[in-house]
Amino acid sequence: MIIRRILRPAFAGSVALTTGLAGLLALLPPSVSTPTATAATTATAATAATAVRADPSLLYRPGTHVRATSGAPAPPKDVSALSWVVADAGTGAVLAARNAHRALPPASTLKTLFAVTVLPRIPAGVRHRVTEADLAGIGDGSSMVGVAPGLTYDVADLWRGVFLSSGNDAVRVLARMNGGWKSTITHMQAKAKELGAKDTRVVSPDGYDEPGQVSSAYDLAVFGRAGLKLPAFAEYCATVEARFPGRAGKTFGILNTNKLLTGADGVRRYPGLIGVKNGYTSHAGNTLVAAARRGDRTLLATVMNPQSGASRAVYEEARTLLDWGFAAAPAVTPVGSLEPPRPPNPPRRAAEVEKQGPVARAARAAGPDADAGRADTVRPGAVHRSAASAAEPADRASGPSGYVVPIAFIGATCLAAPALLLLWRAARRRRDPADPDGIPLP
Repeated sequence: MIIRRILRPAFAGSVALTTGLAGLLALLPPSVSTPTATAATTATAATAATAVRADPSLLYRPGTHVRATSGAPAPPKDVSALSWVVADAGTGAVLAARNAHRALPPASTLKTLFAVTVLPRIPAGVRHRVTEADLAGIGDGSSMVGVAPGLTYDVADLWRGVFLSSGNDAVRVLARMNGGWKSTITHMQAKAKELGAKDTRVVSPDGYDEPGQVSSAYDLAVFGRAGLKLPAFAEYCATVEARFPGRAGKTFGILNTNKLLTGADGVRRYPGLIGVKNGYTSHAGNTLVAAARRGDRTLLATVMNPQSGASRAVYEEARTLLDWGFAAAPAVTPVGSLEPPRPPNPPRRAAEVEKQGPVARAARAAGPDADAGRADTVRPGAVHRSAASAAEPADRASGPSGYVVPIAFIGATCLAAPALLLLWRAARRRRDPADPDGIPLP
């Protein structure tokens, strides 16, 4: 009697609960029962979408462009350069810019593109005996490191000659090792196109003034960012001083010409500076690509041809831009990106993307992680592609589906119901067989 009264309601309740949950589960749309992206993921994707939505033509317009939110420091007004850019090297987000795409002669900062192009093409450890032909064609007044014909050099020595002494003689030798001067120009132009640097026209790989040779603050920032992803490039451009081979087995010292890195000639060394390259010609004026790291953020500042007349203006204006960038980065919305434009989706692929949620679309628009294992912290106003890529699987339900828990409960209930029924029948059989209800006879 007691067992019957307990088990019958329990069995009936289990069946009713199972049926009710199954019906409710069938009515719920997948968007309700599947876990949604976390708030952090959504915010990351939204930040990525903000940068993607930034009008690419904005940086082609003249003047200064910055989108500061409440509390952000005002953009610097005492920068006299004809063109400049401040960008996040990790994310590619352009924080602020002035005349970013203005075509100007780059001087030796063009060696950044030369290194990004040629470094991967010449194996490390190669030794080369220099000939007179290797050094032919060096322009009058060129900066030189002191490469001598008849001597054999490690390729690493030649690269230090390029980065530290801005040696056009070292560039000539490396270009010959790469297949020749004209071939190297072709390779550099192709690399610039690959990186989305559309303002650059290469005539002389060493940056020597030649008619028609131009680049832009934007393109130089692109080259600097690409270079910092190459370990050898990053090492060379951060080297302050080195020994260079000379005749009779002797060596002589060379010092990096980037005074913001060395602190030479009365220029205060910038804390955390890790490169990249400076330049000067009478036609181009002073140019500089500077990169500095502070905490988990690396910023790039490119400065082209300051007009103030101060002897060290290119370094002091780069300092001003970097200081502003580190202070303002968390509170500005990017005005552009150093990332090359993504090719348009085929019509069928575009339709598939359109069917996905806004989080996944924003993450796809940000593109795959190209930062070589880097995982910067996302701050407001910056695009973090690694995190944006990580947001994408949320729309694909890469984690356990929201149906798992209800289905598991239903399965467990269905397994328990027969067991309860068997216990109930066993209890009945232990009563008087004449009583079909199992009620004891008086």
